[in-house]
Amino acid sequence: MVMKFILLPWKPELVFTGTSVMGVNPETNKFNSHVDYWDSIKNNDYFSVEGLLEVIKQLRIYKTPDLETPSYQILRRTATYEVRKYDPFIVVETEGDKLAGNRGFNDVAGYIFGKNSATEKIPMTTPVFTQAFDAEKSKVSIQIVLPSDKSLSSLPAPNQEGISLRKTEGGIAAALKFSGKPTDDVVREKEKQLRSSLIKDGLKPQSDCMLARYNDPGRTWKFIMRNEVLIWLEDFKLD
Repeated sequence: MVMKFILLPWKPELVFTGTSVMGVNPETNKFNSHVDYWDSIKNNDYFSVEGLLEVIKQLRIYKTPDLETPSYQILRRTATYEVRKYDPFIVVETEGDKLAGNRGFNDVAGYIFGKNSATEKIPMTTPVFTQAFDAEKSKVSIQIVLPSDKSLSSLPAPNQEGISLRKTEGGIAAALKFSGKPTDDVVREKEKQLRSSLIKDGLKPQSDCMLARYNDPGRTWKFIMRNEVLIWLEDFKLD
């Protein structure tokens, strides 16, 4: 269930996943009871202080630019992370240095600003991804997502060495959202927290991970920045 809270200027979305149990009167075949069990709280009483605090937590402000972002559906929202099903998307990428690093950003940004074989300017999207392909974070790429109306065949070729286009097939990923400046130490700690929570919940995280940065750090207050650590999952099934 997704609800937009329009009473606040930033219009936050409240997201709840879980199970609804409906009771039926066998004599009248009408519903006579309804209990919701949220994935994000343990105390599912009719009125739960834990549930109220969960709602308040979701009302905090994260600044998400009004730009296209990869399409996903939230399958489960726990107290600490979301499980999302991502549609396929295309990225322009080059080699980076570390998860929270910026090396290579000007090169991939240059591609969408017209430094390509057709000198075509391509609309900016969000977020900027940095992806570590192994547990040691020894190989990192920095990526900009390209608009969903583009295909690999319709996109101009990069005209700079080391820049490439790649289609990500999407899939199931867990995401942990946080604010503030995403330094390398902070990102590694968030990834550790997320991985630990996933294993505790019986899920199967892959060894790689991604950092998603949604904001221009020079134009956004730290406390409203939207950052996410994402880990792709294997064999995820809804109970």
